[in-house]
Amino acid sequence: MDPLFWDALFLSLRVAALASGILLLAGAPLAWLLAFRRFPGKALLEAVFLLPLVLPPTVLGFYLLLFLGPEGPWARLFGVSWAFRFEGLVLASVLFSLPFALTAYREAFLALDPNLLEVARTLGVPRYRILARVVLPLVWPGLLSGTLLAFAHTLGEFGVVLMVGGSIPGKTQMVSIYLYDLVQALRFAEAANQVRGLAGEHQVAGARRALGHAYGGGSQYFSMWIVGSEPGGAR
Repeated sequence: MDPLFWDALFLSLRVAALASGILLLAGAPLAWLLAFRRFPGKALLEAVFLLPLVLPPTVLGFYLLLFLGPEGPWARLFGVSWAFRFEGLVLASVLFSLPFALTAYREAFLALDPNLLEVARTLGVPRYRILARVVLPLVWPGLLSGTLLAFAHTLGEFGVVLMVGGSIPGKTQMVSIYLYDLVQALRFAEAANQVRGLAGEHQVAGARRALGHAYGGGSQYFSMWIVGSEPGGAR
């Protein structure tokens, strides 16, 4: 495969992993606050956090580019521009994936039984132990699903990262932008090969062939196992 493809893929994985970690650390406390606290302007704050869901990605990316650019508020405040840099990609990914992670986190906290927390408090259990022994064991599936959703969403981003980071090979060119550049250059066969490699079709096909040679009809059962069906069409 093209070395630039691996550079773009590793960059995408780094951005997605870092953005997902930031969302987990910052989004979980924020989701707890939105789930259980009442304060003035809460509805407005929730609307602001969910704004990336309704804004076109390129529009959000354009505003972030203005904010992070050399003449933007970020550069005037901190003396450095994050446009067309790795840091800008991470910040844009965090903001763009925030609604998805935040919604999953908040729903996980809302699913908690309030009686469990009240019982723990009446027994005099410290707050940190309530968090460690009661809350986290119950909400971790929701936190994990929200984080994985944010990771997958970041990995497939296009409009936002294109506006904020551009397409600088080895620096800001993520895998979605790399594939887009191939298509723009009419290199369809090469783009298709990269996609097949990314999806792992070669590994699946190889496993099917190996099972077929070793066990005769094994490839049929392997295919059915992949799609979640059984012989005879049963699911």
